[in-house]
Amino acid sequence: MQKSGEACAVILVKAAPQVGRKHGELVCCAGISYDPHKPTPPEWLRLYPISFRHLDDAQQFTRWDIVRFRWHLPSNDRRPESRRVEHETLEIIGKLDSVTEKQHAVASLIVTSLEREREKGKSFALLRPEIEEFFWRKKTREQLEKEEAMFRAARSQGDLFSKRALPEYKPCPYEFCYRYRTDDGVRTGTCQDWETDATFFKWFPRYGEKGTLLEMQKTYGVKYPSEGMLLAMGTHSQYPDTWLINGIIKLPPVDEPFLI
Repeated sequence: MQKSGEACAVILVKAAPQVGRKHGELVCCAGISYDPHKPTPPEWLRLYPISFRHLDDAQQFTRWDIVRFRWHLPSNDRRPESRRVEHETLEIIGKLDSVTEKQHAVASLIVTSLEREREKGKSFALLRPEIEEFFWRKKTREQLEKEEAMFRAARSQGDLFSKRALPEYKPCPYEFCYRYRTDDGVRTGTCQDWETDATFFKWFPRYGEKGTLLEMQKTYGVKYPSEGMLLAMGTHSQYPDTWLINGIIKLPPVDEPFLI
């Protein structure tokens, strides 16, 4: 297997920031390989560790951005999709805008069973589930205080990749969850998608706490499932049979198969 190189990827996953023991504040990001000049079946690429808030403004990608970067294989992560990004080489070179472009890019990756993906040795999957319930859990005061303390400590220590000073990060006071059905049966998972947490803070000044939760229920619990959504699933580095909801992707089903 190639140990280093350059790659382009369409970003699908940008999880909420977490604090790691070794590298400080990090974001789990992932995308699918992309080359418009050499059409090949896309493959998952896990871009980690990404110290996202330390990136220059011009490097701070969003979902469906096309990014180019140099990489090498990590020494401590044997998952086949994992790539250690050389941060200084990361650049945004385009974006998928239309629904058709997005559908075409991911169509071959959509699955309905996580167990089958694990049997193939995969640690990422783009799942089209049947959503049974969207719900939330309020974090305890102790949980929030612990998270806030970890982010303050990481902020004071600086960053491995950048000298850029960061504003304080405020963890979301809620965990948002889905109960969903796949070919394997019913599962429950906590959403790690950064956009979900950001939506809570974006809507809070307008609707208040209770109103924001009701609006999120309408959007994530009713609108997205009825119009079409995918869950970007990734396994835990230490627990390969544990699947996490890394991303929530609103995308209607493809009515007819694409011709390749």
